[in-house]
Amino acid sequence: MINNEGQHLQPDVARVRADIEALSTFVDESKTGWTRRPFTVWYDHSRSWLAQRMEEAGLQIRRDAASNLIGLLPGSDASLPPIMIGSHTDTVNGGGRFDGIIGVVAGIEIVRLLQEQQITLKHSLEIVDFTAEEPSEFGISTIGSRGMVGNLPDDMLERTDPDGIKLRDALARQGGKPELLALQARKPSDVALYLELHIEQGPVLEQSGTKLGVVLGIVGIRRFRVTLTGTSNHAGTTPMTMRSDALAGFCEIGLAFERHARQHYAAAAVGTIGRLTNKPNASNVVPGRVVFDLEIRSLDASVSAEIYAGFAEEATRIAHDRGLAIDLEPLSTSAAIQVEPVVRDLLQQACASVASTISLPSGAGHDANQLAAVGPIGMIFVPSRGGRSHCPEEWTDYPDVALGIEALAQAVLSFDLKEKR
Repeated sequence: MINNEGQHLQPDVARVRADIEALSTFVDESKTGWTRRPFTVWYDHSRSWLAQRMEEAGLQIRRDAASNLIGLLPGSDASLPPIMIGSHTDTVNGGGRFDGIIGVVAGIEIVRLLQEQQITLKHSLEIVDFTAEEPSEFGISTIGSRGMVGNLPDDMLERTDPDGIKLRDALARQGGKPELLALQARKPSDVALYLELHIEQGPVLEQSGTKLGVVLGIVGIRRFRVTLTGTSNHAGTTPMTMRSDALAGFCEIGLAFERHARQHYAAAAVGTIGRLTNKPNASNVVPGRVVFDLEIRSLDASVSAEIYAGFAEEATRIAHDRGLAIDLEPLSTSAAIQVEPVVRDLLQQACASVASTISLPSGAGHDANQLAAVGPIGMIFVPSRGGRSHCPEEWTDYPDVALGIEALAQAVLSFDLKEKR
């Protein structure tokens, strides 16, 4: 790849593959797939390995108040805000080897290439492994990027996981300093440009035979926790007409949520219930308490609000009819993001100079949702085999990853060159 100053950056596919495969060894082998949850020993070990790779590439390493792992390559003009490349290395339970990981590896590979070609950017370049991007045991996702931009308030920090550990304490154990979050929070214009390379997590690129995707926008995500409380009782001696069965209530309420999410709205939307606990969870006991998390995703916040309002009204009625208490608790909100036209154009030109390219929205949330509060953001997608993600079968061919890195590097060089004029 050559920009108009003759600079050439060609990713080393074997080196990229080695990085991804090495990171894939830091997993909880008691779980399926490649599971590396945040705030675990496997995550800590993987980050120690990652910090070594960053140092070897010539980056200055630090952890911020939200425990984000940051590598800095100083630019020639310290007055300019940095360009940032980031993603995450935590996974969902039973996840794969590419989601998030390729974005962090891409940043390190670009730094290596800049160093090898003795190219000095005018902007400083920050490579970030964001803490806990995936939905966590605290009911919150994008924890690190939220913390970086001042969107991790005290009520979130006080949330506890199933073991009763507070998020603020978990961050501190992982090298963060929650007491400094407000002081260190990035402000608008503190980031010149945030870029992220990611697998598509869908089938569009593969089915269209296209190698690269320029992201038009990222859906907003609203998450809620619903608690249904009934009465635990003996499964054999309690008549069906005298039960307050929380799990039976959930079954009806869960279907109601699906029905609301499947209706036609002004913008596309999806709704999912993906986490559920049933107590006492015994075969001979009428369930007395069910807690489940739901999420709604759309590029249109008013559509998400409409779905939730309709669901909440029906769920409350169903619970009342069944003699159940219901509590609906908001967990988190990530605003939908539209990528600025100037950034889309930058990425379109960079991608088109490398491989076949189309534009498409992102149905998944990313750390970019949060970073949009402090600077313009852009994303590049590479194909996912079979559209699979968040599963052991998740796969992207390594040459495709390299194409994405090459396009990302072109965008960095083009943006930095433009800023010099």
